Amino acid sequence: MPAGAHGYLAFVLHAHLPFVRHPEHARHLEERWLYEALVECYLPLLDAFDRLEADGVPFALTMSVTPPLAAMLKDELLRQRFHEHLGRLETLAEKEMKRLYGDARFAPVATFYRDYLGRMRAVWNRHGGDVVEGLARHWDAGHLELLTCSATHCYLPGMLAAREGIRPQLELGVRGFERLVGRMPTGAWLAECAYHPSYDEEIARAGIRFTIVDSHGLTHARPRPPHGVHAPIVSPAGVAFFARDAESSKQVWSREEGYPGDAFYRDFYRDIGFDLPLEHLYGEVAGDGSRLMTGLKYFRITGKEVDKQAYQPGVAAQRAAEHAGNFVFNRAHQVKYLAGQMSVPPVIVAPYDAELYGHWWFEGPMFLEQVFRRLPETGGEVEAITLRQYLDRHPVCVQATPSASTWGAGGYGEVWVGHEAAWTWRHVHHATRYAKWLISRYRGVDGRVGQALDQAVRELLLLQSSDWPFILKTGTATRYAEARIRAHVHRLRHLGHLVETGRIEGPDAAWLDDVCRRDNFFAQLGGDDLRRAFDA
Repeated sequence: MPAGAHGYLAFVLHAHLPFVRHPEHARHLEERWLYEALVECYLPLLDAFDRLEADGVPFALTMSVTPPLAAMLKDELLRQRFHEHLGRLETLAEKEMKRLYGDARFAPVATFYRDYLGRMRAVWNRHGGDVVEGLARHWDAGHLELLTCSATHCYLPGMLAAREGIRPQLELGVRGFERLVGRMPTGAWLAECAYHPSYDEEIARAGIRFTIVDSHGLTHARPRPPHGVHAPIVSPAGVAFFARDAESSKQVWSREEGYPGDAFYRDFYRDIGFDLPLEHLYGEVAGDGSRLMTGLKYFRITGKEVDKQAYQPGVAAQRAAEHAGNFVFNRAHQVKYLAGQMSVPPVIVAPYDAELYGHWWFEGPMFLEQVFRRLPETGGEVEAITLRQYLDRHPVCVQATPSASTWGAGGYGEVWVGHEAAWTWRHVHHATRYAKWLISRYRGVDGRVGQALDQAVRELLLLQSSDWPFILKTGTATRYAEARIRAHVHRLRHLGHLVETGRIEGPDAAWLDDVCRRDNFFAQLGGDDLRRAFDA
């Protein structure tokens, strides 16, 4: 590597889940999305960060924690339910270890899961069940930079027909994050990396200093940036834009070439919840008795059209370390090439869904930890950095307007506005205009009527979530997504009726209390904190 060649590696993990909270059900199926992500992703990542810090290994990465996810991680009901969920898994793992005693193939895997769940319990207890604060402590120490997002992960280009909804999503995304996390964000992840030049000023107005777009957001920018995706640009409104590096992403994301497809890694789809007789699952089934993922998976990927082989955790961990070494080696050569052609140090931005690391790719947190442990092998030529740290060291001097873009299939908006979900947007747009009118007319109300007006804002925000059209596109939980859309539209309309009539008593008062109890998203915000975001 030539003398003076130096560049940066900026991991960006996007941690998000839709706001799912159902106090009316003891064990709601979709709440498991959060519990599974905690066991397999958020707690393992936090554990890896803790280990790196304890060992004095320098590390730095950027991570979004969207307001819906932060709200759920802070919610006492959901935290208690996760505690119970983890306890059930620990019991299941203990019973599986006894059932498989003496089985040369699977007894070691069962023991591994017993120990693994014990470690996750230890991480949970170490941080007092507060994952957000655990991450924030690493932020305070300079290892992490936490980002916010639009308030409910709204697909903002879909709101162009009802632009009055864009500013509240951005401003409340910042304000709500600050209230939940206790720190003011300076950067944001735009939901689905979705950008359109027409709301550039709204992003800046919300106090967002920097964000990320997919590769073509910069390669198609006007004028074309001289350094492509390997240095940020600043938009006309003063927002810095980083872009995804395709080469580093391919090594992880690619279905054919990516590391997660290695034959020795854990097979995500072979779960004992589907493999074992029901009597061996000890009640770890859905409410209707149907099967579901338990998280205990005994097979490795193995390969196509071959019999699955037993998972070997030690071999998988070794493969993760080898892949981390390969990743670091490739980044060093990439930096060497880029640094020789650029007037500023290149930054390789590698953004991923956080749930890839642990949930979909079980060994992902091990890989990430090993990358940071192996980076010193480059002799300082590749340095881990957060996006904000890069901006602080190398202020942006190239101005350009990023191209409209997303990181969805095809690079634009078909995933969220295609024919599967197109019907939802008229409801979103009508509800947005109605809420805007409602607030403009009844802005100063308080008491029970003010409570109804504030809850109408919350219902609108939840309706605007990009998760519902995404689910309709993928077909994974369509009935639930449709039910959520109907529920938020109905609740918003009835809340508006209560505000307009100014009378809330009897059954209406009980209904209002019930809705506020169920959809308590942004319960920390009320009155002017919510309503002023809708000012013209």
